[in-house]
Amino acid sequence: MKRRRLASQTASRVYTQQLLQAIGKLLPTRGLQLICADRRLRWSDRLLVVMAILMSWQEAAALKDAFESCWQLLTRLYPTRRRGGHSYEGFIKRLQSRSQTLLSLVCSGLRQAVRRVAGRRHWKIGRWLVMGVDGSRIDCPRTAANELAFGCAGRRKTRPQQQLTTMLHVGTGLIWDWRRGGGKEPERTHLRQMLPGLPRGCLLLADAGFTGYDLLGELVSLGHSFIIRAAGNLRLLKKLGFALREDHDTVYLWPAGKRDQPPLVLRLVRLHDGRKSIYLLTNVLGAAALSDEQIGEMYRRRWGLEVFYRGLKQTMEKRVLKSRSPDKAGLELDWSMVGVWLLGLLTAERLASQQIDLGRSSVAGSLRVLRRVMQGHGGLEAARNLRGLRQAVKDDYIRQGPKASQEWANKKNEGPPKPPIVRTAKASEKQLAQHLKQKQTAA
Repeated sequence: MKRRRLASQTASRVYTQQLLQAIGKLLPTRGLQLICADRRLRWSDRLLVVMAILMSWQEAAALKDAFESCWQLLTRLYPTRRRGGHSYEGFIKRLQSRSQTLLSLVCSGLRQAVRRVAGRRHWKIGRWLVMGVDGSRIDCPRTAANELAFGCAGRRKTRPQQQLTTMLHVGTGLIWDWRRGGGKEPERTHLRQMLPGLPRGCLLLADAGFTGYDLLGELVSLGHSFIIRAAGNLRLLKKLGFALREDHDTVYLWPAGKRDQPPLVLRLVRLHDGRKSIYLLTNVLGAAALSDEQIGEMYRRRWGLEVFYRGLKQTMEKRVLKSRSPDKAGLELDWSMVGVWLLGLLTAERLASQQIDLGRSSVAGSLRVLRRVMQGHGGLEAARNLRGLRQAVKDDYIRQGPKASQEWANKKNEGPPKPPIVRTAKASEKQLAQHLKQKQTAA
C-alpha cells in the first residue's frame, strides 16, 4: 500500500508539472519574471499570472477558498521557488497594481498562440480572415459600490452588470480580444477600441447592434469587410446613382445628419432560414467575391459567440461574479477571460494535432480534465485525463426537436428583428449625391 501511495504521489507531481509546461508554452517567454529583483516581493509577475489563471478554473464558492486551493497547487508547481504570500488580500493588492501591464503581455502572447494553433487550415475561411464580435452582460454582487460603478442596465431588480464585448477568431473559436465596462456602455465603443488590434483585411461578423454610419465607415476606411445584420431601426436608400454600378441588391447608408459626407455603398442580402427572413449588409459588393450562400454560411458561424458566452457563464460559472468591489470585479472578469482563452488554446492544440475540427471543442470537457489534474489525485488516471483533452469534444448527436422546449418564467422571448426600411432616393438626394461624387473625383 505504501509503494502504491508513493507511486500515486510521484505521478501526481509529474502531471501537475505537465500542466505547468502546457500553460508556460502559451505564455510569453519574456516580460513575465519568475524571480523578482526586489527580494521583498513575494509575488513575482509569473506567479501572479499563473495564480490568476488557476483561480479562474477553480470551482469554489468564494474567491478566498479558490485562492487557498490554488496556493497549495502553486507550491507544487514551483517547489524550488520562493512561495507567494499566503494571503488573498496581499495577492489581490499586488495583482491590482500589475494587472494592466500583465494583461497586455499575456494577451499579446495568446494572440500569437492563436495564429500558431490555427495554422493554414483554420486561420482563414476560404480567402477570408473572419472575426466575430458580440456583447453580453455579466452580473456582479449587489453592493452600493458596484451599483454606483456599473449601474443596472437590464430589467428591474437586476444586479449591477458589466458590459463585456468579445472579439472571436471564427476559424478556431478562440478569443482574439475583449473590452469591458459599465452595464450601459455601448458595444460599438468597445469595438472601436479593439479595431487597432485587428489583423489587416478582416471580415467582421456582427449582429444588428453594430450598425451605424460612423462605425461602418471606419471599418471601410481601415480596409476591413463586414457582414452585419440589418434590423428595422436602419433606413437605407436605393437607386441613388452614387455607385459606378448599381445592382438590384445595392443600397446606401446615408443618414440625414451625414449628408455632408458621401454615402456608404452596401449590398443587402435577404436569406431565409426556414422560419424567418434574415437581412444582412456587407461592403463586399460583388457576388463573385462573396456569394449569398457564403454570406449565409459565414453569418451562421457567428453562433460560436453565443456558445462562447454560454461556456463562460454556465460552464466557467461566471454568470455572477464574486467580487464585491468594482476594481476587483473588473480584475475577476479580465482574468476569467484569460482563463477561458487559455483553456480553449490547450484543447485546440491537442485537437489540431489529431486533425480534429476545432469547432468541436468542448469547454465543459476541457474544464473537467483540468480540474481533475489540479485536484492532485488520480495518479495515472490524471495523466490520461491530461491527454484526454484530445477527447474534449462535443457530442455528434443530431437534434430531433426544437432547442427551446419550454417557456421559462424569467427568460426573455424577443421576436426576430424587423426588416430594414428601404426606400427609393428622392431627386434632391440624387442631386446632392452627384455633387459629392464630383467633389470626391476632383479631390
